[in-house]
Amino acid sequence: MSIKQERMSDRIHQILSQLLLREVSDPRLQDVTITEVSLDGELMYAKIYVNALGDESREEEVMQGLKKANGWLRREVGKRIRIRNTPELHFFWDKTLERAERINQLISNLDIPDAPKEEEEEDDF
Repeated sequence: MSIKQERMSDRIHQILSQLLLREVSDPRLQDVTITEVSLDGELMYAKIYVNALGDESREEEVMQGLKKANGWLRREVGKRIRIRNTPELHFFWDKTLERAERINQLISNLDIPDAPKEEEEEDDF
């Protein structure tokens, strides 16, 4: 990702986080976190990954809320960043946390026997 893409991604991430935290009134979008924003090379499309931390069961309702609020969110982002074209916002559910939790469960359920202890040898010098 270029420096311009990175800066713009960070700025969009910051704006969307503030909007979801302070200005969105839709109860479906309460406690939603923006986990990542990535832009294409032309800054026309933004992939925004979201998660409702700790509540994977809310995926469908959160995505419906974001779909409904997409136009308003894009307009607000456009007002707060000054570029010729505001990128189209495409929201995706971030499954990274869910996968990490599953891996942690698998690791904790492993039955790994203790390694045999080697007898310590004492040297008499």
